[in-house]
Amino acid sequence: MAPCRLLMLAVIALAGCAEPAAPPKPEQEPEQRTEQAVEPQATLHERTLVLDAHADVEIPGQETRYAGADGRSEVALDKMRAGGMDAVVLAVAVGPGPRDEAGYSEARALADAELAAVHGVVSDPANNAILATTADEIVTAHENGQTALILGFQNARILGTEVASLDEFFEAGVRVFALTHMGHNDFADSSRPVFVRENGSHEPDAEHGGLSELGRAAIARVNELGGVVDVSQLSKEAVMEVVELSTAPVIASHSNVKALTDVRRNLSDEEIDAIAAGGGVIHVAAFKGYLFDSSDAALDAAIRAARNEAGILEDYDYPYELYWEIDDPEIQATYINAINDILGPGSIDAMLHHLDYVAERVGVDHVGIGNDFNHGGGIAGFEDASEAHNLTVALVERGYSEEDIQKIWSGNFLRVMAAAARR
Repeated sequence: MAPCRLLMLAVIALAGCAEPAAPPKPEQEPEQRTEQAVEPQATLHERTLVLDAHADVEIPGQETRYAGADGRSEVALDKMRAGGMDAVVLAVAVGPGPRDEAGYSEARALADAELAAVHGVVSDPANNAILATTADEIVTAHENGQTALILGFQNARILGTEVASLDEFFEAGVRVFALTHMGHNDFADSSRPVFVRENGSHEPDAEHGGLSELGRAAIARVNELGGVVDVSQLSKEAVMEVVELSTAPVIASHSNVKALTDVRRNLSDEEIDAIAAGGGVIHVAAFKGYLFDSSDAALDAAIRAARNEAGILEDYDYPYELYWEIDDPEIQATYINAINDILGPGSIDAMLHHLDYVAERVGVDHVGIGNDFNHGGGIAGFEDASEAHNLTVALVERGYSEEDIQKIWSGNFLRVMAAAARR
């Protein structure tokens, strides 16, 4: 039997490890019946291998403004356990910056610090966590009651111009590789060009027309190593080129639907179709900035007014982006708060509207969850990993079967990871 089939059977077999909840007794009070009615969903969540395909690394003691309200990572181990989240891909990531020797050195130093932070977590036995490098290790960790941390990589600016450096990250345990974040680099075009302070203008929409020669070599090397190629944040042209070049299925680790929310980094129907046709998976993100109704004229006008008030381009890299090019901290904070107020609290329903769209368009085998915690968020009822069970409840209420939910939470990701490793 094929390894992928064995893996899927192992995942599905976990469904049989808990007794179903007893039906409510007729004499129960209404509130007791409500608790009993939720119980099957709770046990389903408990026996499901719950995997988040993307979160940023928060280095303990160096938390950023993107961390949770308590100042700690939104995927801290205690939060994961409270929400029944079993595994997470932690992306070693850097933002835009100078593409010169000093800039590359700074990016690599940050990446190395993030790597060390994750290795530090798994090296402490008290954390009961492992660094998982294979799909089988993730499944085994779930069976053993351990938390599985999977290392990702985002932004080839970390590599400078050296494709060979990918081997060093693979050796350190990285298994999911994305070439861009905000801003183009020497490997690929980003879906979000940035403002360059040195010349006072924005990058062109495309620098390479997709991938550069370095980028094509990087995709080939990730395939050879057995890593998973991640297309989130790439330009549309780069996504289409990656899907064509990759010898294994690819994922979008944290991407939503452009047809529903028209922002630059969301995926077009053409991209969704291409990823699925190659056997890949689109992981929908819990980030309200990529889930709002962009067809709402009043909402659109309010966002544009807030951007004009802050002195940034009205419709460039919409709606949140460009806050990082506002130098005055007070103006920047006012702008971010204004956009937050305009968008209001995001919702699980909005997130699942995007998930439904992908599932209906290309099938449930090609959709997953990648929340962008520690960089995104803002979803009422799913603010961090401790509330992951609420998503399972909502999936059940929307009519997804247990088999579907197993695939959405982890089965589809594990299938791609296993397929990539066989190359």
